[in-house]
Amino acid sequence: MKRVILGKTGLSVNPLVYGTLPLGPLQANVSPQEGGRLIRYALERGVNLLDSAELYQTYGHIRAALDGFSGDVCIATKSHANTAAATRAHVERALSELGRERLDIVHLHGARVADPFVERGEVIEELVKLKGEGKIGHVGLSSHFVSALRKSVTHPEIEVVHPLINRTGMGIIDGSAAEMADAIAACAAAGKGVYAMKALAGGNLISSARESIRYVLGLQGVHGIALGMLSEAEIDGNLALFERGEADERLWEKLEGRRRKLQIMQAFCKGCGACVPACTNNALAMVDGHAEVDDETCILCGYCGAACPEFMIRVV
Repeated sequence: MKRVILGKTGLSVNPLVYGTLPLGPLQANVSPQEGGRLIRYALERGVNLLDSAELYQTYGHIRAALDGFSGDVCIATKSHANTAAATRAHVERALSELGRERLDIVHLHGARVADPFVERGEVIEELVKLKGEGKIGHVGLSSHFVSALRKSVTHPEIEVVHPLINRTGMGIIDGSAAEMADAIAACAAAGKGVYAMKALAGGNLISSARESIRYVLGLQGVHGIALGMLSEAEIDGNLALFERGEADERLWEKLEGRRRKLQIMQAFCKGCGACVPACTNNALAMVDGHAEVDDETCILCGYCGAACPEFMIRVV
Protein backbone atom coordinates (compact mmCIF):
# COMPACT_ATOMS: atom_id res chain seq x y z
CA MET A 1 0.00 0.00 0.00
CA LYS A 2 1.42 3.38 -1.03
CA ARG A 3 2.37 5.69 1.83
CA VAL A 4 4.07 9.08 2.05
CA ILE A 5 5.51 10.95 5.03
CA LEU A 6 3.57 14.11 5.78
CA GLY A 7 6.38 16.65 5.98
CA LYS A 8 8.30 16.55 9.26
CA THR A 9 5.33 15.23 11.24
CA GLY A 10 6.47 11.63 10.87
CA LEU A 11 2.92 10.64 9.96
CA SER A 12 2.87 7.96 7.26
CA VAL A 13 -0.30 8.39 5.21
CA ASN A 14 -1.96 7.18 2.05
CA PRO A 15 -1.99 10.08 -0.46
CA LEU A 16 -5.75 9.56 -0.84
CA VAL A 17 -7.26 11.36 2.16
CA TYR A 18 -10.92 10.73 2.95
CA GLY A 19 -12.68 14.08 3.03
CA THR A 20 -15.78 13.60 5.17
CA LEU A 21 -17.55 16.89 4.35
CA PRO A 22 -19.93 15.38 1.72
CA LEU A 23 -21.16 12.75 4.17
CA GLY A 24 -22.61 15.26 6.62
CA PRO A 25 -25.65 17.55 6.70
CA LEU A 26 -23.96 20.28 4.62
CA GLN A 27 -24.07 18.01 1.59
CA ALA A 28 -25.38 14.43 1.12
CA ASN A 29 -26.54 14.10 4.74
CA VAL A 30 -26.07 10.34 4.91
CA SER A 31 -26.55 8.65 8.27
CA PRO A 32 -23.56 8.04 10.54
CA GLN A 33 -24.07 4.32 9.96
CA GLU A 34 -23.95 4.63 6.15
CA GLY A 35 -21.13 7.16 6.24
CA GLY A 36 -19.25 4.97 8.70
CA ARG A 37 -19.66 2.00 6.39
CA LEU A 38 -18.11 3.92 3.48
CA ILE A 39 -15.23 5.23 5.58
CA ARG A 40 -14.60 1.72 6.92
CA TYR A 41 -14.57 0.37 3.34
CA ALA A 42 -11.81 2.89 2.53
CA LEU A 43 -9.86 2.16 5.71
CA GLU A 44 -9.84 -1.55 4.98
CA ARG A 45 -8.32 -0.78 1.57
CA GLY A 46 -5.48 1.33 2.90
CA VAL A 47 -6.80 4.88 3.32
CA ASN A 48 -5.62 6.04 6.74
CA LEU A 49 -6.07 9.82 7.01
CA LEU A 50 -9.59 11.12 7.62
CA ASP A 51 -10.30 14.84 7.26
CA SER A 52 -13.14 16.48 9.17
CA ALA A 53 -14.03 19.79 10.85
CA GLU A 54 -16.22 21.20 13.59
CA LEU A 55 -18.47 22.57 10.84
CA TYR A 56 -18.86 19.27 9.00
CA GLN A 57 -20.75 17.42 11.78
CA THR A 58 -19.23 14.09 10.72
CA TYR A 59 -17.61 12.90 13.93
CA GLY A 60 -20.39 10.34 14.35
CA HIS A 61 -19.64 8.93 10.91
CA ILE A 62 -15.95 8.57 11.76
CA ARG A 63 -16.66 6.98 15.13
CA ALA A 64 -18.97 4.45 13.51
CA ALA A 65 -16.23 3.60 11.00
CA LEU A 66 -13.64 3.08 13.72
CA ASP A 67 -15.82 0.82 15.87
CA GLY A 68 -13.87 -2.44 16.02
CA PHE A 69 -11.25 -1.30 13.49
CA SER A 70 -7.74 -2.32 14.54
CA GLY A 71 -5.69 -0.73 11.76
CA ASP A 72 -3.78 2.53 11.99
CA VAL A 73 -5.71 5.72 11.30
CA CYS A 74 -4.95 9.43 11.53
CA ILE A 75 -7.65 12.00 12.14
CA ALA A 76 -7.45 15.63 11.11
CA THR A 77 -10.06 18.19 12.06
CA LYS A 78 -10.47 21.96 11.97
CA SER A 79 -11.69 24.74 14.22
CA HIS A 80 -13.25 27.88 12.74
CA ALA A 81 -13.22 29.54 16.18
CA ASN A 82 -11.95 33.09 16.60
CA THR A 83 -11.21 32.90 20.33
CA ALA A 84 -9.03 30.66 22.46
CA ALA A 85 -11.98 29.48 24.55
CA ALA A 86 -14.03 28.47 21.51
CA THR A 87 -11.00 26.73 20.01
CA ARG A 88 -10.54 24.64 23.13
CA ALA A 89 -14.25 23.82 23.16
CA HIS A 90 -14.07 22.62 19.54
CA VAL A 91 -11.10 20.37 20.28
CA GLU A 92 -12.69 18.98 23.44
CA ARG A 93 -15.91 18.25 21.55
CA ALA A 94 -14.00 16.45 18.80
CA LEU A 95 -12.17 14.31 21.34
CA SER A 96 -15.40 13.46 23.12
CA GLU A 97 -17.48 12.68 20.03
CA LEU A 98 -14.70 10.64 18.45
CA GLY A 99 -13.90 8.83 21.68
CA ARG A 100 -10.21 9.64 21.44
CA GLU A 101 -7.60 11.11 23.75
CA ARG A 102 -5.58 12.76 20.98
CA LEU A 103 -6.21 14.23 17.54
CA ASP A 104 -3.43 13.81 15.01
CA ILE A 105 -3.90 17.19 13.30
CA VAL A 106 -6.04 20.19 14.16
CA HIS A 107 -6.14 23.00 11.62
CA LEU A 108 -7.08 26.59 12.09
CA HIS A 109 -10.04 26.63 9.70
CA GLY A 110 -9.26 29.90 7.98
CA ALA A 111 -10.71 29.70 4.49
CA ARG A 112 -11.34 33.46 4.30
CA VAL A 113 -8.77 34.62 6.87
CA ALA A 114 -6.14 36.55 4.92
CA ASP A 115 -3.59 36.69 7.75
CA PRO A 116 -4.34 34.03 10.37
CA PHE A 117 -1.22 34.93 12.33
CA VAL A 118 -2.69 38.38 13.02
CA GLU A 119 -6.44 37.77 12.80
CA ARG A 120 -6.40 34.44 14.65
CA GLY A 121 -3.23 34.73 16.72
CA GLU A 122 -4.88 33.60 19.95
CA VAL A 123 -6.37 30.57 18.17
CA ILE A 124 -2.93 29.44 17.02
CA GLU A 125 -1.55 30.00 20.51
CA GLU A 126 -4.33 27.86 21.97
CA LEU A 127 -3.73 25.07 19.46
CA VAL A 128 -0.04 25.09 20.40
CA LYS A 129 -1.03 24.94 24.08
CA LEU A 130 -3.35 21.99 23.38
CA LYS A 131 -0.49 20.26 21.59
CA GLY A 132 1.65 20.75 24.71
CA GLU A 133 -1.12 19.09 26.74
CA GLY A 134 -1.01 16.06 24.44
CA LYS A 135 -4.49 16.60 23.00
CA ILE A 136 -3.18 17.52 19.54
CA GLY A 137 -0.36 15.88 17.64
CA HIS A 138 0.26 18.61 15.06
CA VAL A 139 -1.05 22.12 14.41
CA GLY A 140 -2.23 22.94 10.90
CA LEU A 141 -3.65 25.69 8.72
CA SER A 142 -6.49 25.30 6.22
CA SER A 143 -6.72 28.22 3.80
CA HIS A 144 -7.92 29.53 0.43
CA PHE A 145 -5.32 32.33 0.52
CA VAL A 146 -1.94 32.23 -1.24
CA SER A 147 -0.70 34.91 1.17
CA ALA A 148 -1.57 32.80 4.22
CA LEU A 149 0.35 29.82 2.81
CA ARG A 150 3.35 32.00 2.05
CA LYS A 151 3.36 33.47 5.54
CA SER A 152 3.09 30.04 7.16
CA VAL A 153 6.52 29.16 5.72
CA THR A 154 8.14 31.29 8.43
CA HIS A 155 5.92 29.99 11.24
CA PRO A 156 7.27 26.67 12.56
CA GLU A 157 4.24 26.17 14.81
CA ILE A 158 2.27 25.36 11.65
CA GLU A 159 3.33 21.81 10.77
CA VAL A 160 0.69 20.89 8.20
CA VAL A 161 -1.09 23.00 5.59
CA HIS A 162 -4.33 22.19 3.81
CA PRO A 163 -4.52 24.54 0.81
CA LEU A 164 -7.17 24.99 -1.85
CA ILE A 165 -5.66 24.16 -5.24
CA ASN A 166 -7.05 23.02 -8.57
CA ARG A 167 -5.92 23.37 -12.16
CA THR A 168 -8.25 26.30 -12.89
CA GLY A 169 -7.53 28.19 -9.66
CA MET A 170 -11.23 28.28 -8.83
CA GLY A 171 -11.80 29.36 -5.23
CA ILE A 172 -8.32 30.80 -4.62
CA ILE A 173 -9.07 34.23 -3.17
CA ASP A 174 -5.91 36.21 -3.85
CA GLY A 175 -4.06 34.59 -6.72
CA SER A 176 -3.76 32.00 -9.45
CA ALA A 177 -3.24 28.26 -9.44
CA ALA A 178 0.41 28.83 -10.34
CA GLU A 179 0.88 31.20 -7.40
CA MET A 180 -0.73 28.76 -4.99
CA ALA A 181 1.43 25.95 -6.40
CA ASP A 182 4.55 28.04 -5.68
CA ALA A 183 3.37 28.67 -2.10
CA ILE A 184 2.71 24.96 -1.64
CA ALA A 185 6.20 24.08 -2.85
CA ALA A 186 7.68 26.61 -0.42
CA CYS A 187 5.71 25.12 2.48
CA ALA A 188 6.89 21.61 1.64
CA ALA A 189 10.49 22.83 1.32
CA ALA A 190 10.14 24.25 4.84
CA GLY A 191 9.20 20.78 6.09
CA LYS A 192 5.45 21.18 6.34
CA GLY A 193 3.06 18.40 5.45
CA VAL A 194 0.77 19.32 2.56
CA TYR A 195 -2.52 17.72 1.65
CA ALA A 196 -4.67 19.61 -0.80
CA MET A 197 -8.38 20.34 -0.95
CA LYS A 198 -10.85 21.22 -3.71
CA ALA A 199 -8.87 19.46 -6.45
CA LEU A 200 -12.21 19.12 -8.24
CA ALA A 201 -13.31 22.65 -7.24
CA GLY A 202 -16.10 21.26 -5.09
CA GLY A 203 -17.47 19.24 -7.98
CA ASN A 204 -17.18 21.87 -10.71
CA LEU A 205 -14.36 19.91 -12.36
CA ILE A 206 -15.98 16.48 -12.11
CA SER A 207 -16.23 16.22 -15.89
CA SER A 208 -12.42 16.23 -16.03
CA ALA A 209 -11.77 14.53 -12.71
CA ARG A 210 -8.84 12.37 -13.80
CA GLU A 211 -7.00 15.28 -15.39
CA SER A 212 -7.74 17.50 -12.39
CA ILE A 213 -6.57 14.95 -9.81
CA ARG A 214 -3.40 14.19 -11.75
CA TYR A 215 -2.63 17.90 -11.97
CA VAL A 216 -2.71 18.33 -8.19
CA LEU A 217 -0.89 15.06 -7.50
CA GLY A 218 1.86 16.20 -9.84
CA LEU A 219 2.51 19.50 -8.08
CA GLN A 220 5.79 19.83 -6.23
CA GLY A 221 5.30 19.44 -2.49
CA VAL A 222 1.82 17.90 -2.50
CA HIS A 223 1.78 14.80 -0.29
CA GLY A 224 -1.90 13.99 -0.66
CA ILE A 225 -5.37 15.15 -1.63
CA ALA A 226 -8.56 15.10 0.43
CA LEU A 227 -11.48 13.91 -1.69
CA GLY A 228 -15.09 13.44 -0.68
CA MET A 229 -16.34 9.99 -1.65
CA LEU A 230 -19.94 8.79 -1.51
CA SER A 231 -19.67 5.27 -2.98
CA GLU A 232 -17.45 2.22 -3.07
CA ALA A 233 -16.91 2.84 -6.79
CA GLU A 234 -15.45 6.28 -6.06
CA ILE A 235 -13.17 4.85 -3.40
CA ASP A 236 -11.95 2.01 -5.63
CA GLY A 237 -11.48 4.29 -8.63
CA ASN A 238 -9.53 6.88 -6.67
CA LEU A 239 -7.32 4.29 -4.99
CA ALA A 240 -6.38 2.76 -8.34
CA LEU A 241 -5.63 6.21 -9.75
CA PHE A 242 -3.60 7.37 -6.75
CA GLU A 243 -1.64 4.17 -6.20
CA ARG A 244 -1.08 2.78 -9.68
CA GLY A 245 -2.06 5.54 -12.06
CA GLU A 246 -4.83 3.30 -13.39
CA ALA A 247 -8.21 4.60 -14.49
CA ASP A 248 -10.86 2.17 -15.69
CA GLU A 249 -12.49 3.96 -18.61
CA ARG A 250 -16.05 2.77 -18.01
CA LEU A 251 -15.93 3.55 -14.30
CA TRP A 252 -14.47 7.02 -14.79
CA GLU A 253 -16.90 7.89 -17.58
CA LYS A 254 -19.67 7.22 -15.09
CA LEU A 255 -17.96 9.13 -12.27
CA GLU A 256 -17.17 12.09 -14.50
CA GLY A 257 -20.75 12.19 -15.76
CA ARG A 258 -22.14 13.26 -12.39
CA ARG A 259 -23.32 16.81 -11.83
CA ARG A 260 -23.77 18.65 -8.54
CA LYS A 261 -25.17 22.04 -7.64
CA LEU A 262 -26.05 24.25 -4.71
CA GLN A 263 -29.75 24.19 -4.00
CA ILE A 264 -31.44 27.00 -2.08
CA MET A 265 -35.04 26.30 -1.16
CA GLN A 266 -36.16 29.84 -1.87
CA ALA A 267 -39.77 29.23 -0.91
CA PHE A 268 -38.54 28.86 2.68
CA CYS A 269 -35.72 31.45 2.58
CA LYS A 270 -36.47 34.20 5.12
CA GLY A 271 -33.93 36.59 3.62
CA CYS A 272 -31.75 36.93 6.72
CA GLY A 273 -28.58 37.04 4.58
CA ALA A 274 -26.50 34.95 7.00
CA CYS A 275 -25.31 32.75 4.14
CA VAL A 276 -23.75 35.60 2.14
CA PRO A 277 -20.71 36.35 4.38
CA ALA A 278 -20.27 32.62 5.01
CA CYS A 279 -19.58 32.00 1.32
CA THR A 280 -15.85 31.57 0.77
CA ASN A 281 -16.02 32.56 -2.90
CA ASN A 282 -18.49 35.47 -3.01
CA ALA A 283 -20.96 33.35 -4.96
CA LEU A 284 -24.07 34.35 -2.99
CA ALA A 285 -26.10 37.53 -3.05
CA MET A 286 -29.43 38.75 -1.77
CA VAL A 287 -31.84 39.39 -4.65
CA ASP A 288 -35.40 40.58 -4.01
CA GLY A 289 -35.17 39.47 -0.40
CA HIS A 290 -33.89 35.94 -1.10
CA ALA A 291 -30.47 34.33 -1.40
CA GLU A 292 -29.33 33.47 -4.90
CA VAL A 293 -26.25 31.60 -6.05
CA ASP A 294 -23.96 32.27 -9.02
CA ASP A 295 -23.37 28.72 -10.24
CA GLU A 296 -20.32 29.81 -12.24
CA THR A 297 -18.59 31.08 -9.09
CA CYS A 298 -19.82 28.58 -6.48
CA ILE A 299 -17.24 25.98 -5.42
CA LEU A 300 -19.84 23.81 -3.67
CA CYS A 301 -18.12 23.83 -0.28
CA GLY A 302 -21.44 23.94 1.59
CA TYR A 303 -20.30 26.41 4.25
CA CYS A 304 -23.31 28.61 3.47
CA GLY A 305 -25.51 25.71 4.51
CA ALA A 306 -23.96 25.71 7.97
CA ALA A 307 -24.72 29.42 8.30
CA CYS A 308 -28.38 29.12 7.27
CA PRO A 309 -30.53 29.16 10.44
CA GLU A 310 -33.37 27.48 8.54
CA PHE A 311 -31.19 24.69 7.03
CA MET A 312 -32.51 25.51 3.58
CA ILE A 313 -29.25 25.25 1.61
CA ARG A 314 -27.76 21.97 0.43
CA VAL A 315 -25.22 20.69 -2.10
CA VAL A 316 -27.07 18.05 -4.13
